[in-house]
Amino acid sequence: MSKILKLLVASLVLLIAANPAKATDTNAQLSVLHGVPGLTVDVYVNGALTLNDFMPGTLAGPLSLPAGTYSVALTASDAPDDSSPILGPIDLPLAAGMDYTAAAHLDATGTATASLFTNNTATAGAGEGKLTVRHIAANAEGVEIVANGSLSLGTFNNGGELGPFALPADTYSAEIKAGAVTVPPTPADVPVTAGENIIVYAWGDAAGGSVNLALQTVALEVPKSATPIPTLGTFGLIALIMLVIGVGTVSVRRFA
Repeated sequence: MSKILKLLVASLVLLIAANPAKATDTNAQLSVLHGVPGLTVDVYVNGALTLNDFMPGTLAGPLSLPAGTYSVALTASDAPDDSSPILGPIDLPLAAGMDYTAAAHLDATGTATASLFTNNTATAGAGEGKLTVRHIAANAEGVEIVANGSLSLGTFNNGGELGPFALPADTYSAEIKAGAVTVPPTPADVPVTAGENIIVYAWGDAAGGSVNLALQTVALEVPKSATPIPTLGTFGLIALIMLVIGVGTVSVRRFA
């Protein structure tokens, strides 16, 4: 193979790698968090058993699903089907190209409910990650999140979230404060990694003394290159392939 042919083949491979098929552009990413304490469940999506014996505090996914609306129901772990759900069915509208987490949890008064959160995947700065905090614990309204012992991130209620906050990659101490009282199991160390959105969930039931933490990691989009590789349209790509074939044929005839 001539040097020219090798160069053109390498260029073609580089162009294909730089422009992969965007199959996931029509899909949504869905994770599921079980935040109802003391209850093992099965999860049905559109009538089909998707998660079996789903334990409290467990995060499943992400699942890549075609955009659309999905019916989700939670049943007892020994239920034969989803005809008698503990929670649901609940319709979850999922848009193409988006990242979601569906959380089953207790509402402010301790009743089982579900929330659909949209996960931020926008690019962070160089060397930065993001921190998001979500509150799905019962009987703990108006709690404050404090970072590193003194920085207040804000106050929120059940079903709410704070952030995302862009932070340099590091380990941060996160504390849940109910007035002057620190809510166990905080303070807790939360590692923020560059290129990732670290999502912290406070779940459980404060009245029962069972507030827990769950962590989720969502990848952020990769920053675009400052000098992007030029791309070819369909016609240009076909022309390049024909040129490669043509040069290859000439080269074989000349050096055979």
